[in-house]
Parts: sequence; C-alpha cells; structure tokens
Amino acid sequence: MVASPVQLSAGLLGGVVVLDFTHVLAGPFSAMVLGDLGADVIKVERLGGEETRRSDFRIGDYSEQFAIISRNKRSLTVDLSTERGRGLIRELIPKIDVVLENFRPGTMERLGLGYEQLSAINPRLVYCGISAFGATGSDSQRGAFDLVAQAVSGLMSVTGSRDGELVKIGIPISDITAGLYATILTAAALFRREQSGKGERIDVSLIHSAMSLLPWEAAEMWSKDRIPGPMG
Repeated sequence: MVASPVQLSAGLLGGVVVLDFTHVLAGPFSAMVLGDLGADVIKVERLGGEETRRSDFRIGDYSEQFAIISRNKRSLTVDLSTERGRGLIRELIPKIDVVLENFRPGTMERLGLGYEQLSAINPRLVYCGISAFGATGSDSQRGAFDLVAQAVSGLMSVTGSRDGELVKIGIPISDITAGLYATILTAAALFRREQSGKGERIDVSLIHSAMSLLPWEAAEMWSKDRIPGPMG
C-alpha cells in the first residue's frame, strides 16, 4: 500500500467523472491524484491492457507498478480503431466531466474524439491533453519521454557534481510534474465551469513543465548572463 498525500482531502471532487485515456506515467499520475481527491476515474485501456500491466515490477502475475498508479480507478477496454468503440465513447460523454489524454497532438481529433468534437456533445466538458512539446507550435508533433524532457528543459544541466558528468534526476520528474500541472489545471477548470457553465481545453507540455522547475536558474542566466552549472 502506498499512502496518498491527499487523504485528508478525499471527497473534494466527489461526483466528478473522469474518462482517462492516458498511459505510462504523466497522465496516469494526474488521474491517480484526481481519484485520490474523490473523482470517479474510468481508465480506458486498449485491447490487451495498458502497457504498465506488463512491467517488470511484479508480485506473482500482477504488476505493482500498474497497481500503484491505477489506484481508485475503474477499467474499461475499448478498441478505438473501430467505429463501435468510438461510438461507445461518444455515448458516455454526456455523463463525463473530464477527459484526460496523452496521445500525440492530433490523434484524438483523427479518431473523432478531440475537444471540439466531444464538447459539441457536452459543452461542460473539461478536456486535458498532455504531450511532449504541447499541442501547438513547430515541435508539437515531436515525441519525447522523461529523459528527453530532462535534457531539453535544462534540468540535467544543473544536476551532478561540478567536476563530473551531467546526470539525470533519479525519478521521472518531468512526467510527475506534468501530471501535477494537469491535475491543478483540471481542478481550476472545474471551478470556473461552476461560474461559466462551460468546459475548457487544457494543454500541458512535458518540456514546459520541466522548465518551470528552474526559476532560480533562469534568474541567474538573465541577471548574470551565464548558463548555470551542476549544483549537486
């Protein structure tokens, strides 16, 4: 059992239903926290199940990695490559408050399940997409994972000893930070929806989330005109 840091806040999102299309870590971490806060999270998995079900961190035949990140969630297996599967999702949307996905930008739109398409069914829908470089801009179609985000953002440039090689941070910090931002922004969008009656589209970038962890380093670079080095 892994303790949740938000146990005392359980129930704050009671009544909120989340349709979670995410996989691996950044998105599933956000959905996990939303579930910790009381949301009803429905995890949509592909045929054969989400890939972390097959991780090496196992007790018997069961993946502990999947168990930890999927707590407080229900699972639904859907083949999104078929019209029947996509039709099932559209049937659910009127009852859904939040859609969470971390496919490459444009994937959900090609499936007919993008924000514009689903908000036409449910205008109150909060739709959060997580991707490597964000949904817009020249790099939007580039893929990346945590190690790449740590390097591109500059996190690796300040990690390690001053006289040694640069190293990555020991945990997937970019994924976790992006997941936390997704959770915060989703909660904020749900709050504004109570005032406006309308949903919101949220765009979270792995790279930008990692860069946000470098405020002091940015201040040094701008004020001293130098690139900060490793800080241990």
